[in-house]
Amino acid sequence: MLDGQFRFDNFVVGAANRLAASAARAVCESPGSVYNPLFVYSSPGLGKTHLLAAIGHQARALHPELVVEYVSLEDFVEQLHLAIGTGQAEAFKKRYQSVGLLLLDDVQFLSGRTETQSEVLRVFNALQSTGRQIVMASDRAPTDITDVDERLLNRLSGGLIVDMGTPDYETRVAILRHKCAERKTRLGQGVLEELARSSIGNVRELQGALNRLIAHQALMGESLSVSDVWQILGAAQLSEEPDEFETFLQDIATGVAASVDGWRLRLGERIAYWSGQGFRTAILEQALDLSEAPDVEQLDASFTAVTDRLRTLEAAAIKLDATHAGLAVFRDPDRLPEAERLVARAMALAEPPLAPRPGYELSALVRTTQNRLALRAAAAVIEGPGRQYSPLLIVGGTGAGKTHLAHAIGAALASRESAGGPVACLSGDEFVDDLIAALQRGDVEGWRARYRAVDALIIDGVQAIDGKEGTQEELFHLFNALHQDHRQIVLTSDRPLGAYIALAERLRTRFDGGLSVTIAAPSPSDRVGRFTPVPEGDEAAAPNIDLAIVVPFAPEEPVVAAAVEPSALVMHGRRSLDSFFFDSEKIAAEWPDATGRVLEELI
Repeated sequence: MLDGQFRFDNFVVGAANRLAASAARAVCESPGSVYNPLFVYSSPGLGKTHLLAAIGHQARALHPELVVEYVSLEDFVEQLHLAIGTGQAEAFKKRYQSVGLLLLDDVQFLSGRTETQSEVLRVFNALQSTGRQIVMASDRAPTDITDVDERLLNRLSGGLIVDMGTPDYETRVAILRHKCAERKTRLGQGVLEELARSSIGNVRELQGALNRLIAHQALMGESLSVSDVWQILGAAQLSEEPDEFETFLQDIATGVAASVDGWRLRLGERIAYWSGQGFRTAILEQALDLSEAPDVEQLDASFTAVTDRLRTLEAAAIKLDATHAGLAVFRDPDRLPEAERLVARAMALAEPPLAPRPGYELSALVRTTQNRLALRAAAAVIEGPGRQYSPLLIVGGTGAGKTHLAHAIGAALASRESAGGPVACLSGDEFVDDLIAALQRGDVEGWRARYRAVDALIIDGVQAIDGKEGTQEELFHLFNALHQDHRQIVLTSDRPLGAYIALAERLRTRFDGGLSVTIAAPSPSDRVGRFTPVPEGDEAAAPNIDLAIVVPFAPEEPVVAAAVEPSALVMHGRRSLDSFFFDSEKIAAEWPDATGRVLEELI
């Protein structure tokens, strides 16, 4: 019997189980048409039973007439033995003949059970021959199940075999957050993240650890903190009579043979129908040239599923932009991937990632000998994004102004007239959290679409991805997609790449493939006479906030720092400076005190 708690809406999809989840959804939409049989395997506690139950619930919702049967192999064996012992073998066979979707769990227990394997094989033959779906789950791959009939292995190999791995950090956080949301419980800041960093890879055990934390908090009446986590959890058989199923198969074969002459007529009728609906029918027309009769009903069902998807995509596209109505891409099943990309980009533009914060300007940064190269590289990136320095990696310690520089570049790129898409500019922590949130709501594809639609990607504090396997995996593919399209990538880091503890080598090589520059906080002598406006609360750029020297003078009069008394130093609004002060050929000569500094030009 299906567990009502196990559904797709509470099945968190991550890198380790994405293929299995995608195949499962495809099976729900078109039972018997794709991936038949579907065989899912993984270590215990990683969600196989959850996925089987989710398939059953979703298939019933989409196909109310479908007969769904969920049974573990142990229950299947018990039913078989009981049927034989009570003389109900015929009823047992008829029961499974009527099943449209069979979900068989714990298949690893087939090992050494010859009679059970024979019966499972007969069920397979009966269901598959009539286009019915079979999904199985096991704690090991089919080839690792000992003493299995070769014929049964061949049947399994004819479908799709997919594994589910241990969830990465981001997926574990998403799972824990989802479980807390289900139970309407909040734990202290960082508690779930601390639990996710543990070596617990088994989702069932992870949920058990979460239950202990929730129970402890409820009993003690105090909100847990990160330091409490590990204090609470610790270190952590058939008769010999003629086979009814074979007779059933022969009857089906006879019926099909009798109708071979009419299959082209039925297919032609479906082609005429879909043409009248405005869809291109090239896929169906190609089937007319087959020498043997195809399954017309199954072919039409698959075509129907694609057209339904195209209609859904068109409706979503029209909501975003009415001009998308009637586009040819939504009437051609062969162009379904193109339609998916079109809608994904439209959705990304409608819901873009975080943009550069206002108030940052490149000209407001103090030019010094230590950050001159970084500022020149930034100017080159703004002038020609994606051409020379992509990625541009800016390395500097706390207070060096990396945040200011990153958002200044982003603002400048976003203001370009040629900008066709949004500019994403966010912190590394925000990037990780955005992915976790997408995992939690089951919208990783939407997350990818948003970021792949940007003209430039700027991540301030990319060191936040160190040790985050899932984020690194997604960033790797995102990096490749943007780089291939010559779109700009800018990263800032508080440490050199060599100091990262767990950065994937393939990401490291891509980061190294651009330009790496350093930036340092200006010294007091660099900042005298300059004012760098920075929005409040941005610590990273705060060291660049300086005192401006204000002297009673007409706008046309030059500023002479040496002539000003120290008492004249006050906070003052920004005033544009002559380009002379930004010329890279000028330096500040230091004298014994601040009022004795003068600007000199090198010859």
